[in-house]
Amino acid sequence: MSQFDQSHLEVIEQGILLFNQQKYWECHEDLEHHWLEEPGPLRNVYWAVIQVAAAMIHYRESNLTGARGLIYKAKQKFDRVEQFHVESDLLESELSWTELKKMVRAVPAEPVLSDFEKLYEFRFKDPSLWTWKLKKS
Repeated sequence: MSQFDQSHLEVIEQGILLFNQQKYWECHEDLEHHWLEEPGPLRNVYWAVIQVAAAMIHYRESNLTGARGLIYKAKQKFDRVEQFHVESDLLESELSWTELKKMVRAVPAEPVLSDFEKLYEFRFKDPSLWTWKLKKS
């Protein structure tokens, strides 16, 4: 199985920028074609971010049913990332993956809207500060 590496960071960078700006629909759109083109288990990284972004759209619109359903699906994608050993040090160091995973998993099975507040405030590390980019400079 392959792990998340620098080439995957390059693919996900624009989507991460959009997520951090709370442009969740645009994030979803940007990452969707990468998710569709990725044939292996790595696609679950993109898919998890897409589903969290979509859940945040529903949260912002006070659509509890939509937010709940997408967070449930995102939890499944985080499980798959672990199951297929896709996680890497780079995924953690550049994206704060563990923090996001914990926040998603902290949303209860029967949430209320306020259960999404912390997740809505989550931001990935700023791509301009990713250490592999700094080393390249």
